[in-house]
Amino acid sequence: MEKRKWKLMVLAVCSALAISGCASNESEKKETATGEYADLKSIEIILADSAAKGAAGEQFDRAFAEKLEKITGGKIKVDFHPNGDLGNDIDLIRQMKNGDIDLVGSQIAPWVSFIPETAVFDLPMVFSKYDGDTINTVLNGNTKIKEALSGAYQKAGFELLGIEQNATYRLATSNRALNKLEDYRGIKIRTMENKNHMKFWSAIGAEPTPLAFGEVYISLQNGTIDAEENAADTILGANFQEVQKYLTCTNHILYANQLSMNKAKYDALAPAYKKAMKLAFEAALKEMRPKMANIDKEYKGKLKEKGMIVTEYDKPFFDQVLALDSIKELYKEIDQQVNGLGTTLQEELENYAKK
Repeated sequence: MEKRKWKLMVLAVCSALAISGCASNESEKKETATGEYADLKSIEIILADSAAKGAAGEQFDRAFAEKLEKITGGKIKVDFHPNGDLGNDIDLIRQMKNGDIDLVGSQIAPWVSFIPETAVFDLPMVFSKYDGDTINTVLNGNTKIKEALSGAYQKAGFELLGIEQNATYRLATSNRALNKLEDYRGIKIRTMENKNHMKFWSAIGAEPTPLAFGEVYISLQNGTIDAEENAADTILGANFQEVQKYLTCTNHILYANQLSMNKAKYDALAPAYKKAMKLAFEAALKEMRPKMANIDKEYKGKLKEKGMIVTEYDKPFFDQVLALDSIKELYKEIDQQVNGLGTTLQEELENYAKK
């Protein structure tokens, strides 16, 4: 912990000096920068994530960093700290809020503690019947949802650059087959520390148990819990297939990663650098969206090769879950938490799916 604090202090000082224009090698970078960036001061920014090595989130953040440096001709240098080097998602968000880190890439769920409106992503299976293009248009396009989320981020002191996804989802692994809804009764499943996620599992009869990610493997191994839920790349990266036999495609939560920046630091950027941020995000998104689908398919295949039995549900299963009174009540509760954004999200998904 002390080592991490010292590292953050050093990074914060370097970042402050860089953004104020005191970074070294200024003349060298002017030789490679062109156009609207040529006369701007060079800066260095800190980007961090806690994604597993090789996971979609890490690949996206790395692609963003590379493209931002390329777009600006090296005038923006990105000091990238992946794989939890500076802490878990909650740690990183707090550090970004305090200005110790400039940008954070992460999944959406941890943001509920900072931005209540992000609970709209907790609506179970709300994205499950839509394709990646429709979802991307709603989340990153000129929509009411994008406007509301951007405003909520700004109010909390952050600038939302965008959300990366391609209609891939969090899945469930377990030590027993989950072929039908009744099979979930009484199963102890590890969840994130998210009350809406926990209420979803309770609503279908399971027993949600929040645990730190680092405790999950041993808890599955010794039988403290029966199951867990994660994206396919995370499941394989953590070797959960060694202690779980079944992989079930519940598609209950969209596997999405957000990228955001400390608002004060974003506001202090030159207009051209703000534009570069957006361009880099869009370029990374264009590159990564096809990869996300391939990663999901590839990692499911690898888990199957390693002995897991994979179950894919069809539409009647999802309809059955969404028809439960307990799930309908959860939808209403979440919609109230987010001041009606849940209804807006459902309407926009349906409207854009028809176009």
